[in-house]
Amino acid sequence: MTQISEIDSLKSFILRGSELVPCKTAFIDARSPGSDQKENFCLIGSGVAENPSQVVHISTPHGFDVGAARQPTGCKNSHHSHDTEEVFVVHRGQWKFTWGEDGGDGEVVLNSGDTISIPMQLFRGFENVGDDNGFLFSVLGHLPNGTSGRVTWAPYVFEEASKHGLVLLHDGRLIDTLAGQSVPDDQPLHEPVSGEELKAFKTLTMEDMAKNVSRHIDLRSHGAGGLTNDSGVREFAVIGGYSHSEGMPAGKISRPHNFQLRRLMLDPGATIGKHSRQEPEVLFVHRGSLKVSTEEGSFTLGAGDLFTCPIDLVRGFTNEGNEAADIIVLRGGDQPSAANFF
Repeated sequence: MTQISEIDSLKSFILRGSELVPCKTAFIDARSPGSDQKENFCLIGSGVAENPSQVVHISTPHGFDVGAARQPTGCKNSHHSHDTEEVFVVHRGQWKFTWGEDGGDGEVVLNSGDTISIPMQLFRGFENVGDDNGFLFSVLGHLPNGTSGRVTWAPYVFEEASKHGLVLLHDGRLIDTLAGQSVPDDQPLHEPVSGEELKAFKTLTMEDMAKNVSRHIDLRSHGAGGLTNDSGVREFAVIGGYSHSEGMPAGKISRPHNFQLRRLMLDPGATIGKHSRQEPEVLFVHRGSLKVSTEEGSFTLGAGDLFTCPIDLVRGFTNEGNEAADIIVLRGGDQPSAANFF
């Protein structure tokens, strides 16, 4: 088969983890003490990044945006809210998530392979509490206008950011005064939420948030449907309701997101035959490696690599490695169609 270096038509759909371009000033809290070492990535779509210089690796519309955060031990992401569902899967490290305006409503610690879906209109923050650099894989849903909306920061974030030269405009643009940028005279500043508007944000109990967390160990409780077969392949639902077309049980997090998140695991030597799909499909290698075979050639993804499969592209998967392959899979829509095998 042709190697990836020769498959020009597919290069733009593949992201190698070693080649990702981070932005260190993507958000207003980028210089606040404790948050000044974080790196943000826009893998698919522009997400909610406030810095217009943020690199968007793949701009093809998917109906959802895919991003990532890389942070050293002790680095925090300040409390904020989104207009759509925000999902995180821990790729590397140990992460503490807190919620509420100042993080005082509750907290949960997630480890490698764990997933959390944070409802919209809820302030949330997260911190790498592990011993090494951590990496979070993230997904943002879309509004009807095809965007992920914008970030609403907790009031304390603005005061701290202003001490370090970062100002957010009402239109969502981030101005870096330390880099010589000027605040436009004709653009008002973004004012923090207050009063009744602030009170309208959600609060969740620990019990409520537990319903939005799927642990890696939970994957053992259901292993039928989807691409699961007798030759060492298992597909698990994490986010999404029961899929009639695939016979896939609902994930622990079953409320609609307009995308489904699965985990696909292949034993060494396991193969999934050539097939196509009718919706966008994103593969992110969490562990191991995966060979992808298409009519245009084949290539291998390693841990931290991503491939977004064009709709109707005929593809097959093989684990040629010596360890199990663990793949995070995203598919568009709340009811993806079953794979069409050839």
